[in-house]
Amino acid sequence: MIQIETTIHTNLELVWKCWTTPEHICNWNFAGDDWHCPAAELDLVEGGKFTFTMAARDASFQFDFGGTYTLVSNHERIEVLLEDGRKWNTIFEEVEGGVKVTEAFDPENENPEDMQRMGWQMILDRFKNYVESKN
Repeated sequence: MIQIETTIHTNLELVWKCWTTPEHICNWNFAGDDWHCPAAELDLVEGGKFTFTMAARDASFQFDFGGTYTLVSNHERIEVLLEDGRKWNTIFEEVEGGVKVTEAFDPENENPEDMQRMGWQMILDRFKNYVESKN
């Protein structure tokens, strides 16, 4: 598994809300400024599904990223089985000065692991900046 993390300088309630609400997800769930997330749908319960649409801003490419929630522990942990069979886990932990968010995911086979780590970290950093802008 590949693991990434960040610490967000705010409260757990805001972090959770921004991570789990479609209108917030659409504002941060993309790696670079040339991408965006025009749609996000989710049913945040064990067995519920989610789909996030990732699209190039120039409309040259888009894809859906989705899966099924296998564990939802409010304000603590989310575990997912992605549509391609990989696992993705996110842990939310209150720490001094904020909330530590740790993601671990199985790598896919098309891109080098360093590239995958960098892309996911860019999205997580965008999440951090978005949430902190809400303070």
